[in-house]
Amino acid sequence: MSTPFPFTAVVGQEDLRLALLLNAVSPAVGGVLVRGEKGTAKSTAVRALSALLPEVAVVPGCRFSCDPAAPDPSCPDGPHEAGNGGMRPSRMVELPVGASEDRLVGALDIERALAEGVKAFEPGLLADAHRGILYVDEVNLLHDHLVDLLLDAAAMGASYVEREGVSVRHASKFLLVGTMNPEEGELRPQLLDRFGLTVEVAASREPDLRVEVVRRRLAYDDDPAGFAARWADEESAVRQRIVAARELLPSVRLGDGALRQIAATCAAFEVDGMRADIVMARTATALAAWAGRTDVLAEDVRQAALLALPHRRRRNPFDAPGLDEDKLDETLEEFSGEGDEDPDPDGPGGGGGQPPSSDGPQADGDSGAQPEAGDGGEPQASGAGSGEQSAARASEPFRTKVLSVPGLGDGAAGRRSRARTEHGRTTGARRPQGALTKLHLAATVQAAAPHQRARGRTGRGLVVRRDDLRQATREGREGNLVLFVVDASGSMAARQRMSAVKGAVLSLLLDAYQRRDKVGLVTFRGSAAEVALPPTSSVDAAAARLETLPTGGRTPLAAGLLRAHEVLRVERLRDPARRALVVVVTDGRATGGPEPVALAGRAARLFAADGVASVVVDCESGPVRLGLAGQLAGELDGTAVTLDELRADSIAGLVKDVQRRAA
Repeated sequence: MSTPFPFTAVVGQEDLRLALLLNAVSPAVGGVLVRGEKGTAKSTAVRALSALLPEVAVVPGCRFSCDPAAPDPSCPDGPHEAGNGGMRPSRMVELPVGASEDRLVGALDIERALAEGVKAFEPGLLADAHRGILYVDEVNLLHDHLVDLLLDAAAMGASYVEREGVSVRHASKFLLVGTMNPEEGELRPQLLDRFGLTVEVAASREPDLRVEVVRRRLAYDDDPAGFAARWADEESAVRQRIVAARELLPSVRLGDGALRQIAATCAAFEVDGMRADIVMARTATALAAWAGRTDVLAEDVRQAALLALPHRRRRNPFDAPGLDEDKLDETLEEFSGEGDEDPDPDGPGGGGGQPPSSDGPQADGDSGAQPEAGDGGEPQASGAGSGEQSAARASEPFRTKVLSVPGLGDGAAGRRSRARTEHGRTTGARRPQGALTKLHLAATVQAAAPHQRARGRTGRGLVVRRDDLRQATREGREGNLVLFVVDASGSMAARQRMSAVKGAVLSLLLDAYQRRDKVGLVTFRGSAAEVALPPTSSVDAAAARLETLPTGGRTPLAAGLLRAHEVLRVERLRDPARRALVVVVTDGRATGGPEPVALAGRAARLFAADGVASVVVDCESGPVRLGLAGQLAGELDGTAVTLDELRADSIAGLVKDVQRRAA
């Protein structure tokens, strides 16, 4: 087993270390979500935490880590009698983003269950993580069905495996820790709310601190065991402090004054539900215990708010994360109560419960430089021509009609187009390819029935062989690549249409976020087109690029379509199962260069030849309309809609699926 990087050697990132330590003191806080750029010690700190957690008592031989003082009466390895048990280190279990459902919840042997009535169950990661840490790196990329299972287990403290009437249940209480890079997409609101605390991390821009990052990382890579030995005393001190804080925690008093501040703060920031109030109360109590105090002070409430509220006040992916600290201080001052005086910073327990300090930050080997946002970077003004205008602000977003790709796909799980998936309504049966995951009971019985006499069946039970088993085929929804091709030429800026256009694209981006799509953005104006944002899961990055998009110049429609076609070609090589939906936002005009209209038509027919689903959002306005966007939709073999028809509440009525025109 490799030697982990010492937790106390991770210097800097005080909020990250404090949030992890508070959960070690009080697992009821509810876990930590760590957001930040790559190379900022997110994974390093989380993996180092498990070495600081106290050992746990377990029933010998129990695969589900039952507590010998109070064994789970429903444990599949039970029943256990209460008594003495053995001790083992706390576990940190990693859930891979691409894990299967069986790997997470466990696998049930359906063949033995049907033929012998035996619940032969192989535990999954939820069983391994019981009474420990469940760590999900890149948690924002986790498949939806795995997110649902995590939500159920986190809410009930137990995992259930149901297969055709055969049920297995076991306890699963764990500290959920997730890390993510927001550039790769946001997290589902349901899972976001399940994390008790959240912290934002970033690499320091101070040269001296970055030098210390490199020095410590190189020393660890050269001699992990020796480096860890040099930090053994600090590790032991923090471990003992965690034990002491756990013992003190039941004695900490959360007074009415602190409770009023917590309730007022949650109300002032308009967070949904009551979970934020409960998490803040538990966090403030843990902060007091970590600082060695038995009373919760105003500074504990303030620190708890900074850790527990930022991710709960976001209403959509375009809201900036964070908390208005001036407003927080005003609220705490207004509802300050007796006994909430500021502590002596030089006295015992002062400092707001901060973790032990060190000399510099630790990263996981990356330089921490700002990542590039995409191949094209920020939209440039080259070739814009005369008449360039400053970026217009987007109008308010609205709920859009559902646009989907026709046919049946096999892409990643999502909520847009029809697809063959592991979850959804059952549409048929097939022989399993690999392990059986979803049994089609009727098809299995039908396959086994003709062979019962030859197999010597004498009793009431059905004799089932592995060749009889049938996998259920299911139909659900997939996420698509929604590639926006946006006209930013001078004609689009006329009569200030760009504000409405940006509002429409912003609305479609919000819809893409909710439907778990990848998005890309191609813009064209002047004499060229560029990839403003390569395909990504981060719709807020696309929204930011859209907000700063200037307008002006000619309309190189053909260049925009050709650049979009190239983006799709490359993306098909990277992710061949993900189908694309191209959304062209334009008035249909084509100017600049020789034969611009003919060139645009030929470029559009490339999409039709490849069978790419497309929709043209017609931005033409005024009393006289040329219908050029409709002609472009015909060349694309797609559908044209106006900005008004794009609204979900429009009376114009838009067919939900993007239909290809009849040849």
